[in-house]
Amino acid sequence: MAVRRIFPHPLLSFVLWIVWLLLNNTTAMGHVVLGGLLAVIIPWTTSSFWPEKTVLKHPWLLIKYIFVVLYEIMVANIVVTKLILGRSSKLNPGFFHYELQLESPVGIGLLANTISLTPGTVSCDLSEDKRSLLIHSLHIDDVAAIKADIHRKFERPLKDIFVSC
Repeated sequence: MAVRRIFPHPLLSFVLWIVWLLLNNTTAMGHVVLGGLLAVIIPWTTSSFWPEKTVLKHPWLLIKYIFVVLYEIMVANIVVTKLILGRSSKLNPGFFHYELQLESPVGIGLLANTISLTPGTVSCDLSEDKRSLLIHSLHIDDVAAIKADIHRKFERPLKDIFVSC
């Protein structure tokens, strides 16, 4: 498997290459080549840090997940704007623990990052046993409802996308 030695994480390589081109906002040949080199070198040099192989069970669900996250970010921006522009005495910030059902390290990392990318919430800590996330929310009305939303919108789709091998 010579290809696997060169491209230990082909999806990561592809994503890094696309992100490079998007961040530089160009498809000039120099950036295409440099982005391609970085997309090969970075996963290759970091492959020993990946303790387990993670497989996409349903890659097309990852694309759907990205669109759901983008939509949720836009909605959360509106909600946070209303909260910030309103009276600060109505805010009820706080921390809560979210019990994880995900077992894939990549899935847990994506969930934590998704929560932090969504305005109004931040993933603060992963427990030692990797079974719970400490989350801070700008405004908490009902912790159970927030947990149910996280599970329905983010964690359940990630469980369907990733499999740990």
